[in-house]
Amino acid sequence: MFMTLASALRARQSFAVASDTLTAIDRGDLITGPAPAPVERFKFMVCVDGSPQSRAALRFAALRARNTGGLLSLLHINEPVECHEWMSIAAAMEEEQREEAELLLHDLAGDVNMLTGLVPELHIRRGAIGAEILAAIREGGDIHALVVGAAPPAQRRGKLISWLASELAGSLEIPLVVVPGNLTAAQIDRLA
Repeated sequence: MFMTLASALRARQSFAVASDTLTAIDRGDLITGPAPAPVERFKFMVCVDGSPQSRAALRFAALRARNTGGLLSLLHINEPVECHEWMSIAAAMEEEQREEAELLLHDLAGDVNMLTGLVPELHIRRGAIGAEILAAIREGGDIHALVVGAAPPAQRRGKLISWLASELAGSLEIPLVVVPGNLTAAQIDRLA
């Protein structure tokens, strides 16, 4: 095989660069070069309250995030305490709500981590549920899907799903995923 002097020098330089790179890696040195372009990861926001339907929604979103290389954000909303006459009592009740919400979110985050290895973001907000969900999505800016759980018809007492479906349909710029709360873990695992 015939090789020109220039080709031989280029091959030797390439070998030297590769050898230096491997030596640097063996030493644990950082290799600098063009940084890879950041990849935007799909983030699911789940509204949680500890109910069976919110746990079903959480399981679905956590598995979906893991399976797609995405991220997970948990949102719990405390509704304002209506006790204007006794502000100190209202303040104590709101503090108790906050502590309960923190415990709930940390418990759910532990469940998510055990199930998927993910560490979710945790958010607690105070206000009207629908308005706070919209505000959290707008302020976050990187939420790609909102996931909520729906109670079976016999157990429905809230109006969140109806409100979300009717009021948000025109203003929500991300998909709304409604997970039936009566699905089994096996059914959710197959869907995610």
